[in-house]
Amino acid sequence: MTHHGKLPAPHHGLLITHFLTVRDIVVSRRFYADVFGGEVVREENPAVIKIANSWVIMNPGGGPTPDKPGVTLEAPPRGDRVSSFLNVRVADMAAFHSHAVAKGADFLTEPVDRGSELRCYLRDPDGYLIEVGQSTGLLAGLQAGLRAESS
Repeated sequence: MTHHGKLPAPHHGLLITHFLTVRDIVVSRRFYADVFGGEVVREENPAVIKIANSWVIMNPGGGPTPDKPGVTLEAPPRGDRVSSFLNVRVADMAAFHSHAVAKGADFLTEPVDRGSELRCYLRDPDGYLIEVGQSTGLLAGLQAGLRAESS
């Protein structure tokens, strides 16, 4: 066991969690618990959801604090530009996709077969982008084709 109880607190070394600044903690907490089968470990201040072998921590935004001077946390603006995203790997894309849709997830596209993997994206209630992928050909050394870069 690498944590104390169900909270992300290692006995030694480190572990990685993902923090999200959210607009509505109840809506976001429900989304991650329902769509990803997460367990609510802490309801708020901050909310902590245990999902598989990781945790998503979420809290509303706010201004600078003594340990992060000059930094303001805010949920992402609505739009198409993204600088990072959560990457979720699943064993069975069809099963995950149908479960997530039944729980209200809105995918950008149906899963796409890229040769190396099946992949699709969805957004959480705050607009954070989430990639969901299932390694297929990658497990046999097959890579996805290179993407043509626009200039």
